Amino acid sequence: MSRRGREANPEGDVAGIVTRCLAALVDALVVAAIGLAAQFGYAGLRLLVTGPPLRMPDLADWVTALVGWIIAVLYLAVCWTATGGTVGDRLMGLRVTGRGGRLIGVPRALLRAVLCLVFPVGLFWVPFSRRRASLQDVAVATSVRYHRF
Repeated sequence: MSRRGREANPEGDVAGIVTRCLAALVDALVVAAIGLAAQFGYAGLRLLVTGPPLRMPDLADWVTALVGWIIAVLYLAVCWTATGGTVGDRLMGLRVTGRGGRLIGVPRALLRAVLCLVFPVGLFWVPFSRRRASLQDVAVATSVRYHRF
């Protein structure tokens, strides 16, 4: 993109699939760390209330999956609503906005987060899209661009 084009579009170029996948990998690690911290917090609270020994929660697999899914949706939605980027997005220099360049609201962020988790292969539409949009971006009218925080 020419210098003149960058001045007209201060948000930067649309992000590609490799950068987005790396950001998603970092975010998966962050969500796992949040889940682990929640388990340790619960175990520590139980230790204070019932006394030794320290025992990690033994939840059913479906409960663990549901709680992890809820943590991931909330993490993504809160980050996209508050700053336009998750930890992975910020490390990769990405920002999720509406097509006009503004931060997205809570309903769109929640819907985008759910779509990203339910249908992650939608990201692989990026190389085939003229505007380098994932299927999630198309569904909720968002854009992922390079950004200097």
